[in-house]
Parts: sequence; C-alpha cells; structure tokens
Amino acid sequence: MEENKIRQIEEIEALSSIYEDSFELENDDSYTVKIEEEGNEVRLSIKLNPGYPADSPPTYTLSAPFFTTDQRREVYNLLDRVYLDNLGECLVFLWCEEIRTFLQNLDSSVEHDNDNSVELEDDQLERICDQFSSLNDVKVVECPNIFTGESFEDRKSVFQGHVAVVSSLEEVKAVLNKLYENKKIAHATHNMYAYRIYAEERKSWLQDCEDDGESAAGGRMLHLLEIVDAKNILVVVSRWYGGILLGPDRFKHINNAARQALEQSGLLSQEKSRKKKK
Repeated sequence: MEENKIRQIEEIEALSSIYEDSFELENDDSYTVKIEEEGNEVRLSIKLNPGYPADSPPTYTLSAPFFTTDQRREVYNLLDRVYLDNLGECLVFLWCEEIRTFLQNLDSSVEHDNDNSVELEDDQLERICDQFSSLNDVKVVECPNIFTGESFEDRKSVFQGHVAVVSSLEEVKAVLNKLYENKKIAHATHNMYAYRIYAEERKSWLQDCEDDGESAAGGRMLHLLEIVDAKNILVVVSRWYGGILLGPDRFKHINNAARQALEQSGLLSQEKSRKKKK
C-alpha cells in the first residue's frame, strides 16, 4: 500500500477518535467533520485524492449558511495558509481547529461590537462621511448572465434549474440575489444550489452547496458538478412543493433539473453528460 494511502487511513482513525460523534465517514476517501462553537455549526466535508498529503491538499466543502461572504472568504484564506505552512503534512485536524478558533473569535467580535455600540453613536456623523467619501473605491460586481431551464412537474411538485458562469464568491452572491428578485423563485419551497470555482492564483477549488431545507440535496448537486467536471459554474434548483410527498424521487428530479439546465444552456454538452452517466 502506497505511503499516501497509509497516512490517509491513519489520519481518518485519529480524527474519528478525536471527534467521535462529530466525525462522519462516508467511504474510504470521503468524510465530514462537524465543528460546533457557541451555537454555531460548520460542516467540513473532505474528499481525499491520491496525491494527499505528500503533493496536494484534499478537496473540501464548507457548509456554514450563517457565514457572510467576507467571513467565508476569510476562512478559505485561513485554510489556504494552513496548507502552505504545512506542505506534505496531514492537515485536516489543523483545518478543523482553525475553523474552531475562527468561530470563537467570531463570537467574541460580535460581543465586542455590542459593548461599543454607544461609543459608536458619538462618532456616527464622522463614520457616515467616511463611508460616502469612499464609495468610489467600492468594487461593484456585475451579475453574470443567468440561464433558466425548462420546468417540469411530478405529482404537483414543480422543479426548475438555473445556471450561471461565476468566477468569485461575489458573483455567486450576485446571481442568488438576482434570482431572489423574482417573486416566484423567492417563494419556492426550496432553492438549493451548488457551485464549483477554480481559483487559478491558488491552484485550488472553491466549492460549496446549500440544501435550503431539502436535506442532502445541495451535496448531491455538488457531486453532479464534480462528476461532469464543471468549472466556474453555479447551479440552482427551485422546487415548488405540491402537497404530495415524492420520497427518493425528489432527489432524482433535483439532479435532473440541474443537469437539464446545464445541457440546455450549452455549458455541458449532452454527449459529455451521457458519457459521465456510464
């Protein structure tokens, strides 16, 4: 057995022992660690690759719906720094504890802001002037074009996919905000999404997903993006519940809506899609 695989197995055994019920093993190369602090929960999902840990980091997905875009970017940067400081080493434990420290500091920073709320009011006019004077420095992100696929129905539930080409977290947020401006989409029972962005400057992937109440749906959509090797893509699936439970069929429809939008938009050729299904 090659050395990387041996070290991966040893790391999984150590993580399982350390995190116990907060560690979820999916298979030999995929697992999730749940990090909880002060009522906040972050799920770090790891996908191991043959080059880890000697030559490359594992692929990870960060699930933390309460994070702002800036907070999510800051965590990504922290994890990148941990990797660069520990090249060739097993680092998932370090990543988990870095996230834990971030959550602890996040909680204390909120308390600090609340403690100084009265003091800030005294400087309110000065702050407002500063904010207006710096408006020209604010980077305005133009919303990428959004393609919406055809909707389809099963037992009164309606499914519809939307896709966009994105290259940053700001563009992901811009697309989501634009979609939510549509009242019909905003009032959908679920708006699940997943994105996969390749950061050229760091030679690594930024990817995440959101279930929006439909348990595990976002993860399945992200898995779809991975198996079709999608790059710089955000896919959103809206579901309007019709009052009849669909059971496992709902996950098939969610993935079909996502795949259909990718194909109809031309971002994924039907030939490539069929090849990946085999």
